Amino acid sequence: MLTWVPKITAGNGPKYLAIAEALASDIRTGPLKPGDRLPPQRALAKALGVDLTTITRAFNEARRMGLIDANSGRGSFVRGAANAPASPAQPQSAIIDLSMNMPPQPIEARLRERIQEGIAKILAQPQGLLLLNYQESVGALPDRAAAARWLSPRLGPVPIERIAVTSGAESALYAILRLLAQPGDMICSPSLTYPGLLAIAERLKLRLAPILQDDDGLVPEALEEACERDKPKAIYCIPTISNPTTATMPQARREAVADIARRYGVAIIEDDAYATLPRNAPSPIATLAPDITWYVTTLSKCASPALRTAYVATPGLGETMSLAGEIRALTLMAPPLMTALASSWILDGTLDAITSAIREESSARQTIARRILTGHAFQAHPDGHHIWLSLPARWRQSDFNLCARQSGLALVPSDAFAIGDAPDAIRVSLGAAPDQNTVERGLKLLATVLSQGPNTLSSIV
Repeated sequence: MLTWVPKITAGNGPKYLAIAEALASDIRTGPLKPGDRLPPQRALAKALGVDLTTITRAFNEARRMGLIDANSGRGSFVRGAANAPASPAQPQSAIIDLSMNMPPQPIEARLRERIQEGIAKILAQPQGLLLLNYQESVGALPDRAAAARWLSPRLGPVPIERIAVTSGAESALYAILRLLAQPGDMICSPSLTYPGLLAIAERLKLRLAPILQDDDGLVPEALEEACERDKPKAIYCIPTISNPTTATMPQARREAVADIARRYGVAIIEDDAYATLPRNAPSPIATLAPDITWYVTTLSKCASPALRTAYVATPGLGETMSLAGEIRALTLMAPPLMTALASSWILDGTLDAITSAIREESSARQTIARRILTGHAFQAHPDGHHIWLSLPARWRQSDFNLCARQSGLALVPSDAFAIGDAPDAIRVSLGAAPDQNTVERGLKLLATVLSQGPNTLSSIV
C-alpha cells in the first residue's frame, strides 16, 4: 500500500511539475513530514497511470527545490519544510534534462510562429469553426488523405480506408493491443523496449516475451523460438532508431521478421516513430507484409509532441473499423484543430521543413556527443536525438543514475525499458535541452560522472 499519492489538480502545465507542486504542498501543510520515505517511483507511476519518466522528472524537480533527498538503495525521503522553495514553473537553477526523449526545437524550425500562424489561418477559413466540433474517431477524410500522402514515400500508395488518425502513438498502441490480445496473452518485444509498451501491457494484463537483440535489433532466430514456444498474438518492434538502443534493423532482418510472423500467423505492430529522421532507412516491415502489419507513426518525434497527432496504417478496412471502435471508447478522436494543422503542414511542405531543421539540429548534437564521450561505449544514430550508453564495469545503473541526479543531470536508467533483467546502461536524450550549449554542459557533466566511481555518492550533497 502506497504511503503517499499526490492529489493532482487539472491544469495546463506538465504533469511532472504538478506532481512536484503537490509534493511541496503536502510538505507545507503536514501530510508529509521531514524524514518520511516516498513510495518507489515505479509504484507511484503505476498508481497515477503515468510513465516512469514523468515521476523521475518530478522527483528531480523536487530535489532541485530542496524538498527531498535520495539515498542509494534506500529510496527518496522528505528533506524538510518547504517554506520558500524555488518555483517549479520558473526554475532558478534547473537540472539539465537529458531524460525526456523529444525532438530538439531549433530556432530554424520556427515552431512557435508556425503553430500560431497555422491555427489562425485555419480558423479564418470559411469552414474553420467546424474544426471545433466532434469528428469521426479515425479522423476526417481530408486528414486521412493528408496522412496517406505523408506516408507514401515510405509505404507507397495507401488506401484511405486503411488510415486512422489518433491522438498520439501510445493511444494507438493501446487500442491496437486491445484488439489483438486478451488478458494473459503473450506479446513478443525486444528485451529493451518502449516504456509505453510496458505500461500498456501491465494495464491490459498482457505477458511480454523478451526477445534477444543485438546491434541490428531483434534477432530472428530468437524471435522464431519465441513464436514456436509462446504462441504470441503480436510482435512489437521499433525497426528504425529503436528506443532505447538506437538500433536500426537492416533490410534482410526486416524480411526475416515478416517471414516469421507470416509463417506463425502472428500480427506485427511496427512502431515507426523515428521514420522520417534518417536520411536513408530501409523499407518499413509494413511494405513487406501489409496484410498482417499495424504500422504506427507519429509527429511527436519529427515535429512536436504538442500536436498529439499519430497515424496508423491498418492491415485492411475491417481492421480500421474495429480500431475506430477502440479509439472511440478510449479518446473519442484526435484533437481536430491540431490534426488540421498537421494536415496543412503536410500539404504545403511545412512539416518537411520542420523535420529537416530538427534532423540537422539532432545531427549537430550527435556530433557534440561523439566529441565529448570519446572513449565511452555508446550506440547512436547520426540523425537521431538519443544515445544508449553502456556504463563502465564499476557502475550499476541504479547507482549511476542517482549520482548523476545529485550532480544536476536527469537521465533514464535501463530498468525503465527492460523486460526482465536490466543491463548497466542509460538512455541519454539530446532533444529536451534548449540549445547546443546546454547539451554540451550536460554531456561534459555526464563524462565527469562516468570518470568517477560509486564511492563518490556519499560525498555529493
